[in-house]
Amino acid sequence: MFRRLRETGPGLLVPLAWTFVTAAHLGLVATRTVLIAHVVMTVLLAAFALLSYGDMQEGVLRAWLWVIVVGFVVTLVGTASFLVPGPTAAMQTITVVGWLVVPGVALAYTGRAVETVGARRLYLAAGGLSLAGAVVYLAGSVMPVALLVGLTLGNVGQTAGILHAVVKY
Repeated sequence: MFRRLRETGPGLLVPLAWTFVTAAHLGLVATRTVLIAHVVMTVLLAAFALLSYGDMQEGVLRAWLWVIVVGFVVTLVGTASFLVPGPTAAMQTITVVGWLVVPGVALAYTGRAVETVGARRLYLAAGGLSLAGAVVYLAGSVMPVALLVGLTLGNVGQTAGILHAVVKY
């Protein structure tokens, strides 16, 4: 049961997480709720990494293990941004951009590693959308609508990649 959940759960969690982040940017989610979500995500990432470590030692799965490990650290930065005084906006930006860039790179890597032309194109496009989302998101300091556009690009790219992986593998 846990193996099946580890294999299919990300197909729901990835789009749900990005939708939640977008809702938070729109002011639809309380700050305390975002903090709780960070804590839950940190625990889930740690559990996923520990439970999946043995299965993710080769090929593209190793790259995705690194996404989980680096994502754990990035999520800790986000958690800390709600608990400590200091440059909280910068820490939150690092968290969002980290979650756009790290999976974006892994999607592009996956695209280069797979042999099927259709899958290669899908993963490369998904990675490109996620990386473009990071660039557009960073433009949000000048043009606030860019924040939402960047989040949407990342959501679409990462959701396409994870859903393909869940369905095909």
